[in-house]
Amino acid sequence: MKHLAAPWRSTYVTDSKSEDGCVLCRIGREPEKDRENFVLHRSGGFFIVLNRYPYINGHLMIVPLRHAEDLAGLDNSELDTLIRLVVKCEKALAEGMNCMGMNGGWNLGGCAGAGIEGHIHIHMLPRWSGDTNFMTTTGETRVISASLENSYSRLLPLFIPEVD
Repeated sequence: MKHLAAPWRSTYVTDSKSEDGCVLCRIGREPEKDRENFVLHRSGGFFIVLNRYPYINGHLMIVPLRHAEDLAGLDNSELDTLIRLVVKCEKALAEGMNCMGMNGGWNLGGCAGAGIEGHIHIHMLPRWSGDTNFMTTTGETRVISASLENSYSRLLPLFIPEVD
């Protein structure tokens, strides 16, 4: 196995193991730091945030403010809000990122790929034809072609004003 040095990820590891144990709860409590945290939208007990360590440009996460372990931990009203926010993200990614397709889903538990365990969140990822390349398959390295700041500035106007 090859190792790629990525010292910038130490902040993620440290933040995700903060005193309260949940980086998503911390972000949820900091609306005054939405730009710094790349939060695009807040409504109905949820926030939409760019993944700080994305799989691809524009990788969004829809997160309940309330700490819930899984979808079964959300009530019917929250589940209704969640699916409306999935639709909102779908529209924003299609328009703001000009993507050709999308992936979405959630990971429960470390063995399923959850980087942040114990706080349910939905991933929404824009996709383009040819967005995977030899770097991923042979170098086990992902290339992100746009900065978080660029993705944030492209998507933010599509969440303001709020139209649910």
